[in-house]
Amino acid sequence: MFPMTVLLWIVAASLLGGVLSVLCAALFALNARAHWVNALVSYAIGALLGAVFLDILPEAIALSGSGAALSGTILFGILLFFTLEKLLLWRHCHHDHCEVHEPHPHDAGAHGPHGRSGLMIMVGDTFHNFVDGVIIAAAFMADVQLGMVTALAIIAHEIPQEVGDFMILLHSGYSKAQALTLNLVSSLATLVGGVLAYFALQSMQHAVPTLLALAAASMIYVAVADLIPGLHQRTRLRDTLEQVLLIVAGVSSILLVNLAVAA
Repeated sequence: MFPMTVLLWIVAASLLGGVLSVLCAALFALNARAHWVNALVSYAIGALLGAVFLDILPEAIALSGSGAALSGTILFGILLFFTLEKLLLWRHCHHDHCEVHEPHPHDAGAHGPHGRSGLMIMVGDTFHNFVDGVIIAAAFMADVQLGMVTALAIIAHEIPQEVGDFMILLHSGYSKAQALTLNLVSSLATLVGGVLAYFALQSMQHAVPTLLALAAASMIYVAVADLIPGLHQRTRLRDTLEQVLLIVAGVSSILLVNLAVAA
């Protein structure tokens, strides 16, 4: 049995992380500071990769003792998330002009010309938030420090994603209040996923290393397949240096959390 404090950590991280990311995203979206969002994307890449390679994978290997099995799980996970993204439109666009969100004549309806796109985005985001909750729970059940680092990395990449979702909803004809409410409700799926995973994994502790490996695959996929390609659209040397520095800052923040928790 895991102590109740672990459940409290999971609830706090899931609830605070979801609500905090949505509120920060609303702040950015309402003020339309595109440069801030671009900076957040670079920072999120560093936080995700830092959490994977400095915390999640070492902990998973220590728990399982089989690096080969975990490597296979990560490979499977990357292919799985690619397939899910294709089949379920599980997108992480950080602007409103990606191919999934382009307007189509048949989307016209009660919520404006993009109404159906907005609803699809929320369905995909809710599913993704649920998975984030499972990842947070698995990390906290392995180690509280690992849970903190994982939650930080997830929050870091959720903010620019939520900004994109917020903008899609506004362009779909929803009011600012409706867009904020939908995003807040969707964020509660993180809490649901975290609590369900806590009780489900009580009797499945052997599955924690596998879940951590899948969490690593998810973060690697988001960082490499989704976030990094967007950075290549800005080719000036100044932009590149800024991106590299912010990625390093993301990795450094993971290190600082480790040092703070270990102290």
